[in-house]
Amino acid sequence: MNSILKFIRPYWKAMCLVVVLLLVQAYCDLTLPAYTSDIVDVGIQNSGIEHVVPQAVRRSELDILELFMEEDQVSYVEGLYTEEDGVCHLKGLHGDQWDQADEAFTLPIVIRSAMGDAAASLDREAAQVVRGQAEAQLEQLGDSMAEQTALAWVRGEAEACGLSLSSIQNSYLLRTGAKMMGLALLMLVVSVSSSFLASRVAASAAKNIRGQVFRKVVSFSNAEMDGFSTASLITRSTNDIQQVQMVIMLLLRMVLYAPIIGIGGVIRVLRTNTSMTWVIALAVVLVMGIVLVLVAVAMPRFKKMQTLVDRLNLVTREILTGLSVIRAFSRERYEERRFDGANRDLTKTMLFTNRVMTFMMPSMMFVMNGVTVLIVWVGSHHIDQGLLQVGDLMAFITYTMQIIMAFLMLTMMSIILPRAIVAANRIQEVLDTESSIQDPEHPQVPAEKTGVLEFRDVSFRYPNAEENVLEHISFTARPGETTAVIGSTGSGKSTLVNLIPRLYDVTEGQILLDGMDIRSMSREELRERLGYVPQKAILFSGSIADNLRYGCPEAPDEIVRKAAEIAQATEFIEAKPERYETYISQGGTNVSGGQKQRLSIARAVAKNPEVYLFDDSFSALDYKTDAALRSALKQQVAGSTILIVAQRISTILHAEQILVLDEGRIVGAGTHQELLQTCEAYRQIAESQLSEAELDQVKCPSGAAEHRGEQKGGASHG
Repeated sequence: MNSILKFIRPYWKAMCLVVVLLLVQAYCDLTLPAYTSDIVDVGIQNSGIEHVVPQAVRRSELDILELFMEEDQVSYVEGLYTEEDGVCHLKGLHGDQWDQADEAFTLPIVIRSAMGDAAASLDREAAQVVRGQAEAQLEQLGDSMAEQTALAWVRGEAEACGLSLSSIQNSYLLRTGAKMMGLALLMLVVSVSSSFLASRVAASAAKNIRGQVFRKVVSFSNAEMDGFSTASLITRSTNDIQQVQMVIMLLLRMVLYAPIIGIGGVIRVLRTNTSMTWVIALAVVLVMGIVLVLVAVAMPRFKKMQTLVDRLNLVTREILTGLSVIRAFSRERYEERRFDGANRDLTKTMLFTNRVMTFMMPSMMFVMNGVTVLIVWVGSHHIDQGLLQVGDLMAFITYTMQIIMAFLMLTMMSIILPRAIVAANRIQEVLDTESSIQDPEHPQVPAEKTGVLEFRDVSFRYPNAEENVLEHISFTARPGETTAVIGSTGSGKSTLVNLIPRLYDVTEGQILLDGMDIRSMSREELRERLGYVPQKAILFSGSIADNLRYGCPEAPDEIVRKAAEIAQATEFIEAKPERYETYISQGGTNVSGGQKQRLSIARAVAKNPEVYLFDDSFSALDYKTDAALRSALKQQVAGSTILIVAQRISTILHAEQILVLDEGRIVGAGTHQELLQTCEAYRQIAESQLSEAELDQVKCPSGAAEHRGEQKGGASHG
């Protein structure tokens, strides 16, 4: 729960406004039943007469009523009326004056109504004796019955004075109806406004969370990416955030509103002067019992659901990305069964929880309808005894339903909230994970930017690994030279290249760029100076020009075309109808592997970096294109440092420095000719790719050796 509250804390001002709007809405919601009660009790039953104090009373009747009043009340009542033609008309009263006047008139009117004409024959002394007796009887009769008796007399007196009861009734109904309409409209406005604000806060919070998660994931090194699966990160960035967004909106609308309406309903019920509050307690106990049973059954499955969603996303992603391999090995049936298993597990869990939850609403409706019947049954006896009015019973039913619904809203949240808390914790887990590769507090910049790259006794092991992948690697790559790295599969070639842009950090030793440890530079500064071509060529959706400008968005068209020319990509680009505006689909699926690799190389060339890193980036090229590309690179980027990881001897044949890796160690360093004579590992690789005649031409001119090597390679490739 703390994680969810943490996400919405920046929006506290909007939340305060939502609370104010909810208070206004609750006031309207709780006031409307009271007006409904008044329409029934006052507007219909009492013809719109609200108070016991008569609006008009004959002088003779007022004199009789004053016989049953106390001395101070008589003088008070006389001051309330003005007499005209034998009829006393009530002056304007305000606020508490009505209650005081009602109190003065209620008992005398009840006595007058009960005694009839006999009341006129009493003197004041006898009348006061009757008053004392009537007070004791009135306590047994109840306030409600006394008020109804008094109001019946007031209606009759009003007619006797010539007042129109229908006009009084219509006026009251219209006035009360207008108030109800105003409250309803106000409630509509504040309800829409609070929903809008709640939705806006939830959407803004979700947007903010997505931005935080994205920025955090982008900052992760490969070590952190290895800790979270891609499928899990996608689920956390989409489904989990959506769960949190939904709960934030419900928190602001339901969880905040439920206690307000519940407490307000209880206060209103206590004001209805009924003795049926035990019915509300019974209803709440039943609702809580039903919900607790359902939650206890469904909760374990809710917690398991997110893991199953992760599993389904993982399987789906693996199948979609590996579709060509699946088809090549005819494993469609197996993958269908694997997907069906993950899908079936999630479906079973969701069906189970949904089936359990289907019992909630019928059960709640049964409780609510049962409580309504119970209230009517008990209330009818109270009405019969004169302890309750019909309108009060209607209001009591409404308030009871509001209280039950408040508890129901809270209990419904207890079902939704656990899943959202799990989702929020998964999101927070990503946000709390710090990247193992951080920028220094005070980044430094080399005085000269020449591109000299040096490995100084570098060792590296992967997180939680027991052995080093690279050990004691030392070499220097200089501008204008090509440094090549070759070795058997698993020797650590790609790992060595990944250390340079700090996708991982070295375990021991240093990597220097222009004499400065790359860890003392900011990652942005470091990577701006590198042109990295990964082993697996990756293109993004957009035009070819967009992809080539990826490392340098402001690159002019001339630079883009030149980069494509160097990468030997011009031929197939120019052949397309839209040329550089040709759309590249996601992942570059609408171009071949060789075309994708050439575009990836052109992207790095367009950046014009100081250091080029080619991680086995020529493997998908035919030998002719490979040779032409390397020749163009040699001519066009002669001032840059080039580091090539390769599998083919022909790719690195004329590198100024070739490093031979074996089990993470450099076992040979030198030129092609030198290594053939001094390094057994290199000679074995060469023998597997070159003919005996080519191996014997160690001292031949480089051009001839390259030509023969390409011919041999081309023949082998063919």
